Amino acid sequence: MARREENLVGTPRWAHAYDVLCEVCREEGAAILTGVQIVLAGGDARQLEVIRQLTEKDASLTIVGFDRLDTPFSGAAKGDWSPELLTEADALVLPAVGTDDEGVIPTLFTDQELKLTDAHAAALPKASKVITGMAKPYLRKLCEKHRIELIELFERDDVAIYNSIPTAEGALMMAIQNTDITIHGSNCIVLGLGRTGFTMARTLQALGAKVKVGVRRDEMFARAFEMGFEPFHMSDLARQAGNIDLIFNTIPTMIVTAQVIAQLPQRACIIDLASKPGGTDFRFAEKRGIKALLAPGLPGIVAPKTAGRIIANSLTQILLGDNRLRGNQP
Repeated sequence: MARREENLVGTPRWAHAYDVLCEVCREEGAAILTGVQIVLAGGDARQLEVIRQLTEKDASLTIVGFDRLDTPFSGAAKGDWSPELLTEADALVLPAVGTDDEGVIPTLFTDQELKLTDAHAAALPKASKVITGMAKPYLRKLCEKHRIELIELFERDDVAIYNSIPTAEGALMMAIQNTDITIHGSNCIVLGLGRTGFTMARTLQALGAKVKVGVRRDEMFARAFEMGFEPFHMSDLARQAGNIDLIFNTIPTMIVTAQVIAQLPQRACIIDLASKPGGTDFRFAEKRGIKALLAPGLPGIVAPKTAGRIIANSLTQILLGDNRLRGNQP
């Protein structure tokens, strides 16, 4: 497993630009994030890699919500969650889903509730940033009210494309676990040819699956054809579902409807990769006895270290740009 992960995230395919950046800084004798004040609050196993990467880049890092974790982090200080903690922060880094609808920050390594309140947001300097994977309305409104820049990493094309790799691998794992056939030779549908859909369809094709791709636009129809997939328009989905083993949905709106599920064979399995609540009528699928699985956030489940590196890479690029603009770097 270690060799496999190193091959995935250590190769120049996606890490090249970041490696070059680090090498330049080393040659200049400069630490990448020296002087940057970061508060990292809550999160899951992905954040452990983010912490490690940020401390290696010499950021001044304070972490909150890790009191049940025995692993020491050299270079990171533990703090108590209070508005005073944020008064000098250049960035507040939140988990993949920043807060819930009440402002509670997801945590895995503490029993303490961390809640981002109006007082916390008011304490942040106006030039600071709140950085998360994706933000719910509560967090968006709070940042807008206090005129704090909010950065949603999962909206960035580069992060989404990098994350599509562990997403596709996790989806394959679920497909193998929940079917009694091989991927090779199976009849698959991928719905949506966006950043995740491209990787999913190409991975299935590489394993020998027969891949149909549902698209909405004519140019994507042409691209799918050029790539060797069998494209169809979404309006034709129900007719295409008659002899399908696996459906992988990446569209976060209701697309796998009762009408579509009614046409699926009993053996079919639906793996919905869209963000909650997904794009599948799960109630009707259960009624018909068809296995339908909602699987958002797969990178953090199947490859948290890789997912953490992806987040840390983007964080470093964002914060390094700010640091140089302020003149803190040569």
